[in-house]
Amino acid sequence: MLAFQWWLTGGAVLAAVAALARARHVAKRLERMSESYWELRYEISQLRARVNRLDPEQAPATESAPAAAQTAFVPLSSLKR
Repeated sequence: MLAFQWWLTGGAVLAAVAALARARHVAKRLERMSESYWELRYEISQLRARVNRLDPEQAPATESAPAAAQTAFVPLSSLKR
């Protein structure tokens, strides 16, 4: 009986160590992905600025889209009818 408890305790310790190692690996991967995301955002803004310097009359798609993207408020009580 006592040996079973030691085996169970050892298994739990091994599972905890494995979970900790996996969590550290995932945290490092998340950090790398986050860094890559912000680098890409920076590069996109740099490229957008270069394009605007080359062709200042061309409006970015984000400035022309808000008029079409806006939606009016619709109260839920009007949908019940």
